[in-house]
Amino acid sequence: MDVTTWYLEQTSRSDLLTARPPAIEVDIVRAEIVSPEFSRFLNTAVGGDWHWTDRLPWTWQQWADWLERGVETWVAYYRGTPAGYVELMPGDDGAVEITCFGLLPWAIGKGLGGHLLETGTARAWDLAERQPDREPTRRVWLHTCSLDSPVALANYQARGFRIYDSRLNVPGDEHEGPTPGPWPGAGPRLRRTPGASPDAG
Repeated sequence: MDVTTWYLEQTSRSDLLTARPPAIEVDIVRAEIVSPEFSRFLNTAVGGDWHWTDRLPWTWQQWADWLERGVETWVAYYRGTPAGYVELMPGDDGAVEITCFGLLPWAIGKGLGGHLLETGTARAWDLAERQPDREPTRRVWLHTCSLDSPVALANYQARGFRIYDSRLNVPGDEHEGPTPGPWPGAGPRLRRTPGASPDAG
């Protein structure tokens, strides 16, 4: 299966464009404690339906080593329940990568994606204010691919990200078979389960 990967960037804080308010009111907070368990939960809960498989073999220690490199995880909550997250990795020369971004299935379609991406990107731009040993952010970048949500690329571009490169069949992007879901045998859950609506009551 051919997979196209797009690389996008912002090179100025002024590139960031405002999103519409979401249909539900959420709190977006930083997970300040290094927690491999929580980060793995977010990665599988959000990415299980989109072929996010590269971290599935990671051990607890590999997760801890990754997070201790200065990674920031910003989580959207609705009524105390995770709705989505943004993961930021600071790099060299003032570059910050959005390494993960997405929503849990129940939160899709509520207008939350643009708002969460705007907030996460803003936190990438002011990351050095929380990590004074870092250089001020000069560039925010990310990549997405044609296996991701069909609205992902448009959402990034609507927030002011520009494509600077695209490649076909990047190593590691070749996937066959069904998506793994958040645990073995779960399968895709692109719609929330009946009776699980957070808007009920």
